[in-house]
Formats: sequence, structure tokens, C-alpha cells
Amino acid sequence: MIRIDIPEDDAANPYGYAARVHGRELMATADAFSKAVYQHSILSLREFEGARSRIAQINGCIVCQQFRAAKDAPSMFAATGVRPDHLISDNGPAPDEAFYAAVEQWRISPLFSPRERTAIEFAERFAEEPKVIADDEDFWERAHALFSDAEIVDLAHSVAAWIGLGRVAHVLGFDSVCLPFVEAAQ
Repeated sequence: MIRIDIPEDDAANPYGYAARVHGRELMATADAFSKAVYQHSILSLREFEGARSRIAQINGCIVCQQFRAAKDAPSMFAATGVRPDHLISDNGPAPDEAFYAAVEQWRISPLFSPRERTAIEFAERFAEEPKVIADDEDFWERAHALFSDAEIVDLAHSVAAWIGLGRVAHVLGFDSVCLPFVEAAQ
């Protein structure tokens, strides 16, 4: 159920309506942040998608759970008619559907590399227990053995974007009827 008043003519695109009518500056900034994640991430596509998919599950965002960066990220920039020089979809092979199906079972699934598993763990713990992960020296030792500081900063900001914007979509009920935020807000 959508939690703000949306005119009937805009019912199929509540994010687009909200971006035009409410909080225009905030929504434009959120759109730019989201696009930056997909345009500038240095993570591999599989690491990125593992973490993103886990956040989509935790948030409960229906659209986010169905999103596939390799296929869908280019459409986020389609309104401009110009593909950016770089997109996350350029960062290695796309995960298959078995990968996405296994994300919730990341601890036991054999489908994930150590880096992918750590990215998913980071995303889950960032979303569910930020105070605990911040002080978990064992986790940080493992993370630093696998990721550079630049990759950790990239992952943290990507997860922050997915948590925040995915929760907005889910809490306001936009996720059940609209395209992903970054596409619909254009």
C-alpha cells in the first residue's frame, strides 16, 4: 500500500510523482547518490550484487529483489541518452540466478568466493548490527586481508545507499508498483 497520496494518473510511478512534487531537492540528491554507486563502484559485479541482493532481502524491497545490475543498471541512465563511461555491469561476469537464490544462505553456500561472502556478511551486519560490526576486530582483520581500504569505503557507501533508498521504497509502498527509484525518479 502506498503511504502518500498519489493521483490516479501517477499511480504506476509514485517515485516519479514524489520526485516532481515532494522533496525535489532531496530526491534529486538521492537519485544522484544511487546512480553514483552504480557508476563508480570498484567492486566486482558479483561482490556488488551479493551485498546489494542481501540488503534487498533485509529491506523487503520487492523491486530491489528483482533488480539485476548487469541487465538493469544501464537503463538507469537511459533517460539521458548517454551511457556513462563506466557502470558496475562492466566489473566482471554477471551472477546467474542460482547466485541470487543462494544469497540468503551465504554462510553455507559453496557458490561464493571469500570476497563475495565477506561483502555479503558486511552488508547484512551493516544493516542488522552496525554497532557490533564496528567493534568486531576479527571481522575487520578478515576484511582487510581481502579488501583494500578503497574497496571497503566503496562497499560501505554502496550498502548505505541500498539500505536507505530501499527502505524508503518499501516503507512508502513504492516498491510494489514502480520501477527502481533511480529509473523512476528521472
